[in-house]
Amino acid sequence: MKRLIAIVEDEAAIRDNYAAAFTREGYTVRCYANRAQAMAAFAARLPDLAVIDISLEEEPEGGFELCRELRALSAELPIIFLTARDSELDAVSGLRLGADDFLTKDLSLAHLTARVNALFRRVDALRRPAAAAEVTRRGALSLDPERMQAQWDGKVVLLSLTEFWIVHALARHPGHVRNRQQLMDAANVVLDDNTVTSHVKRIRRKFQSIDPGFDCLQTVYGMGYRWVE
Repeated sequence: MKRLIAIVEDEAAIRDNYAAAFTREGYTVRCYANRAQAMAAFAARLPDLAVIDISLEEEPEGGFELCRELRALSAELPIIFLTARDSELDAVSGLRLGADDFLTKDLSLAHLTARVNALFRRVDALRRPAAAAEVTRRGALSLDPERMQAQWDGKVVLLSLTEFWIVHALARHPGHVRNRQQLMDAANVVLDDNTVTSHVKRIRRKFQSIDPGFDCLQTVYGMGYRWVE
């Protein structure tokens, strides 16, 4: 079955361009102009990936609220913000809400489809059948790639796709420092420094909400990140 991509964008011409590009890539596409339309559809069926603008018709930050609502429905659904707003504050806000990527509308359609394809490759890599027996355990941490579920001391940590992948990439080789480029290469995806930093901060907050003493995800300044047991 073809994967379903939802586009939530209030400008019809832009929406149609994105839809045509994804259709050419072999995806099924559904388009929505505002948050209410999108949530009504998502209540019946979640897409396999959502591409969301921040400003949606009468809601200047409707996309942020939509992302929050989607994350309440699914921790692992891939979410991409695609917007004309390019401030660092907007990018950090989107990533803090659990988006997997934050892109601006000046990028090419080829670049956009490449980022979407990369997200799906990550899903496939984590869910490949061979991973069924490859549950990673590091002290109190347990990572199940097949279910894309993380647990800390027996309690589920609700991680997004990108957050799970970052923890998985680091915890597989505890003590080894991975710089941002190595993390990107491992997942065959492009993330800028601010994006990686924002994801790491969000991951820490999630683990610390369960265990205030959590300090296994360490920043090695000037080098990258490492997982320590």
